[in-house]
Amino acid sequence: MRELVGHRRIVGASRGERLAAAGAGIQDGAGTGAEPGAVGAARLLVARCHRRLRGPYTGVDTVLTAVLPDAVHRWPDLVEHHRVELLYGMPELENLIGPAPRTLASESPFKQRTRFFGAGMIRCMSQGIVTFLLEYARRARRIGQDVPDLLFEEVHEAEPTAQEFIALLIRRADPEILRVTVASTAGRLDQELESVLAARAGTVECPGSAPGPRPARDAYELVAAYVRGDGTSDDAEELRAYEEALTDRPEEVRRLHDERAEELEAGLAKDDWGLRVGALAYHRERGGDPGGAGRRALLDALKFCVKVGFSAAVVDLGRRGRAVTDPVADQHDFWDFTHQAASACIPIGRLTESMDLYTDLLQRYTDPKVHMMTSYAIAMLHTRFFQPRDHDLALRWQHNAVAIAGILPDPDDRRTFSVFHDNGLALIEMHRGNFARSLELIESGIARLDAELEPDQWQLHRSQLLYNRARLLAGMGRTDEAYTDYSTLIDLDPYYTDYLSERARISRTRGDYDAALADYDRAVTLAPPFPELFYNRGTARADTGDIDGALADFGYVLAMEPDDLDTRLARAELLVGLGELDAAEEDVTEGLALRPGEPRLLCMQGTVHLQRGTLDAAADSLNAALDLDPRYPAALINRAVVHYHRGEFPAAVTDLTTALALTGDDPDILLNRGIAHHAQGHTTLALADFDHALTLPGADLPELALHRERCLSDAAAAR
Repeated sequence: MRELVGHRRIVGASRGERLAAAGAGIQDGAGTGAEPGAVGAARLLVARCHRRLRGPYTGVDTVLTAVLPDAVHRWPDLVEHHRVELLYGMPELENLIGPAPRTLASESPFKQRTRFFGAGMIRCMSQGIVTFLLEYARRARRIGQDVPDLLFEEVHEAEPTAQEFIALLIRRADPEILRVTVASTAGRLDQELESVLAARAGTVECPGSAPGPRPARDAYELVAAYVRGDGTSDDAEELRAYEEALTDRPEEVRRLHDERAEELEAGLAKDDWGLRVGALAYHRERGGDPGGAGRRALLDALKFCVKVGFSAAVVDLGRRGRAVTDPVADQHDFWDFTHQAASACIPIGRLTESMDLYTDLLQRYTDPKVHMMTSYAIAMLHTRFFQPRDHDLALRWQHNAVAIAGILPDPDDRRTFSVFHDNGLALIEMHRGNFARSLELIESGIARLDAELEPDQWQLHRSQLLYNRARLLAGMGRTDEAYTDYSTLIDLDPYYTDYLSERARISRTRGDYDAALADYDRAVTLAPPFPELFYNRGTARADTGDIDGALADFGYVLAMEPDDLDTRLARAELLVGLGELDAAEEDVTEGLALRPGEPRLLCMQGTVHLQRGTLDAAADSLNAALDLDPRYPAALINRAVVHYHRGEFPAAVTDLTTALALTGDDPDILLNRGIAHHAQGHTTLALADFDHALTLPGADLPELALHRERCLSDAAAAR
């Protein structure tokens, strides 16, 4: 078999075949897989990824457990920089690196959580872990330390979070620094991982072989082995025996699951959530009390995944929980499983499924709280997520939630839920353009909670109200008040870095770039690598002349997310300004490979051609952009420049006139149109454009004066 130098995908029917092809042997243990992956003769760190072992980050945790002790010893600064990401979904790693920073969200009781995260947050955390692993590997190689290849095994059974992580790692990792192998069956993996493997990895097909001789086992031993393997075995005999036993000897199977669950529980640490979400929930739902112990185990796992934002896992656990829960005897738990699954469907794009689950609750129950919270959830679907958005329909659903909240019999519930649902109503009113009404609702809620609650009660929800007020005030142009609110929030919850980014935005509008950059820098230090944060800091750096810093930030964003269009365009524009046209063109070409027919990329391509002086190529790109988006001002302006250089002055005037109709008065466009008028000898029209531009803010006064003087001089000479 030919050895592949880069990343690899090994495809085989069994784990034994795949590991043999990888050169590892089965050295990583056949139990929970919780122990660090074995490093065999071929220097392979083997990480089993079957979701039934430890849930969403199964396999990722194995790699980190193996790497972190050395990283903590050699480079504690690197670990500290990535502490948030490393611990976010794997709190059990606290035993290796210490605790995670405390936030209002992490410290709030579950029933008081009003801020939830989803798949987008998890992707960002995974990017941070990838950055950590790549930097660890680079530092290790610099000092001559061996860096084992990573072998992710059973990836076809990995949860979407782990598959996404592996895709990000392979796409970003130079195999000379950190080589990655993915081992799976021939079935399809998640789309992103399939695409990355096709582009970045060679494939090794296992030849297939009959299993070697093994000691004979009776039916009970086969079933017991399958259960002790936490349902991850690919041994055909074990699987067949287990399936037969489910029909013929179900009590025996349930007893084996209970015994395995008890064994796992005996060794569980407080923060060992991986096992709780994976193997323990799996065994309890299949044990002797699925509607009791199984339901409770699934609910515990679900709540952890909700707190973290493992959206796909929440949907899975929610549906499994519904299957074992009596909707009458355990109505609240059934509602919990259902509404959490419905909410988690949204960040992974399963909106119809979300609505179906909410509809099921409305049809199933008459409980006022169920209808109140479900009405709110459906209102949010209509005002935030469904396309097209329907804010009026959202208003009708939210009015129902507000009405029910106002008549709840318990006064504490009535106060808390009334304020919560007024806050939801405020969002809808803001979307409908009723800013004053929205602000009134939020401020009345803040005042009511301040009057009726102690300072330490419902802190997270109260901070969310203040955040909503700050954003609304900023949108209304009351930026000084918004700035004050953001400053209060930063003091209250310093690790929630959205507040720093929002305050930086206000500082930029004030022209205070020192303050803005200080906030961005602080956010970068505290937060996982949000692409938007690095993009915003990059644009601020560019605005202050720190081109190297801007390019570094844009480069990091594009390393994480090559399809980030705004960042790609911002970097290409900077490169054009630096005269680095080859690099700018490479950016555009890579972007068009990801987004063929994207007007803004075609326009930037035309700009590069224009800077090179290749007018025909520039015209082709700009025409293509305008064919796709006839109302794109930048393409119109640049095509006008092409027309001008070709001597097509009327066409230049036409494009610039269209651009002005789209943008409103713009001194630069007026300057260019005046130049085009002047080239045609239309002095009066040219002077009118120059004079108008001189009255506008941001006008290039010396340039306008120069062209106005030329226009007057040429007119005088022509008399």
